[in-house]
Amino acid sequence: MRPLEFRRVYDEGVRLPGPLFTAFCLRSEERNGARLGLTIPRAVGKSVVRNRIRRRVREAFRPLLASFPGGWDIVINPRRALLDAEFEAIRQEAQKVLSRCSA
Repeated sequence: MRPLEFRRVYDEGVRLPGPLFTAFCLRSEERNGARLGLTIPRAVGKSVVRNRIRRRVREAFRPLLASFPGGWDIVINPRRALLDAEFEAIRQEAQKVLSRCSA
């Protein structure tokens, strides 16, 4: 996603706060599949920490997005608590976000 697309999701999308991350969802009729974007601020940690969070979030969403209906842009803003969370907790939070997005 390009910066303007991120801005559009933030401005026009639905904000879904959670204990591990905040998600922004926006319906987009332009494409078939769902897209996942991540924004991780430097305040969360150094690049090693941010990249680890990025990998964990992508892996939690990967199997869920395959069966998710297309046409959605989803931006995730992780919190520092995500780094210490169990992977199953991240996956459950991802399921909640996708179910609330499509509703």
